[in-house]
Amino acid sequence: MDLRDQLKSLFPDHIEEEIPQEVSSNIWLQDEPLLCKYEKRKGKPVTVIEGYNGAEADFKILAKELKTYLGVGGTVKNDTILIQGDYRDTIMRLLKEKGFKVKRIGG
Repeated sequence: MDLRDQLKSLFPDHIEEEIPQEVSSNIWLQDEPLLCKYEKRKGKPVTVIEGYNGAEADFKILAKELKTYLGVGGTVKNDTILIQGDYRDTIMRLLKEKGFKVKRIGG
């Protein structure tokens, strides 16, 4: 008997509501797609995200959210986000959930 069953036996009249989880952010969404590509720099895999034409502060917030979500390192240089490792699929899925249009470049 798990915790949910125990609670149902204690509170039989309670109606369980599911709370929808939203990925909310106050980052400006653009019409043009972000470009997500894979490169090797100094022999190490890097995921590069470019094409954002909003505020620099929003771009840094987006980079921090991606790095925190993935648990990896990265940086913002020359209007591009560099994420250590090949995380194109995960990054593209997360950006689409946030409302961005994403275009995959390369393989």
